[in-house]
Amino acid sequence: MLEIMTSILITTSSFGKHDQSLIDDLTNKGIQITANPFGRKLTEPEVTELITRHQPLGIIAGVEPLSRAVLQQAINLKIISRCGIGMDSVDLKAAKELGIKVTNTPDGPTIPVAELTVGMILALLRRIHLVDGAIRRGEWERPMGGLLYGKTVGIIGCGRIGSYVAKLLASFGCKILGCDLFCSENECYEPTEIDELLAAADIVTIHIPYSEENHHFINRDRLNIMKKGTILVNAARGGLVNEKALYEALEKGRLAGAALDSFEEEPYKGPLRNLNNVLLTSHIGSYAKEARVMMERQAAENLLRELKKLGAIK
Repeated sequence: MLEIMTSILITTSSFGKHDQSLIDDLTNKGIQITANPFGRKLTEPEVTELITRHQPLGIIAGVEPLSRAVLQQAINLKIISRCGIGMDSVDLKAAKELGIKVTNTPDGPTIPVAELTVGMILALLRRIHLVDGAIRRGEWERPMGGLLYGKTVGIIGCGRIGSYVAKLLASFGCKILGCDLFCSENECYEPTEIDELLAAADIVTIHIPYSEENHHFINRDRLNIMKKGTILVNAARGGLVNEKALYEALEKGRLAGAALDSFEEEPYKGPLRNLNNVLLTSHIGSYAKEARVMMERQAAENLLRELKKLGAIK
């Protein structure tokens, strides 16, 4: 019985890879660990099968779909500790109804996602990815780029990550506009309504969580508000941008470029791959070693705290 009560699943695929002590800390508490056996994001049937077979008390979760149907199979489950900031992969309503506590690690992704955002902006402005590709093909091209200095940057979502992006960009001499439902004042940016921000910005970067309410937050109408030559960056969540409308805006030359780190369907196989003014990365925003260890440690601490409350561990 003790073994069952202290059984957990670690469904995120690389937990402990860079810091084995995290696994040791859990096992030293008498916790039985079942790890993700696939080394990648789990599908809904795969996570359902693992939960049904092992019936864990807790899960250290990645971005696999923990839907109502999945959670209903988890008879013993009391805690989901998300290793990351986004909660859109978990049916929070179902979890609450089933008495399952859900936590996340909001601090870890801040610096890496912000740094990736700035890196993407610089790469697009200076066309670094195009020049690299040309040299690899044996060509010597020198396309004229643009400076980040002096640009007006519109930040949609000014929480931890958006505010840190503003702080970094301020050092480049940018004018920073910010739009956030919950933050009206900040020394790092000038509070601006969404339509005004879209119309004024040379660069628009998105840092809001995904929900059904903001599905395709950047849609065709909002893309049309942006001035010709704008750059759009999404290092937040897939589904926030209407990818079909974005493709049309880029192909027609209304937007100068776009950088995407997340997509509605991953792995991404869509037509944006065919445009040379688009920079695509494979959802690597928080995937920096130091940040990963920080998130995993916080996820483990969140799990242990809740297990102690349940009396499952000392």
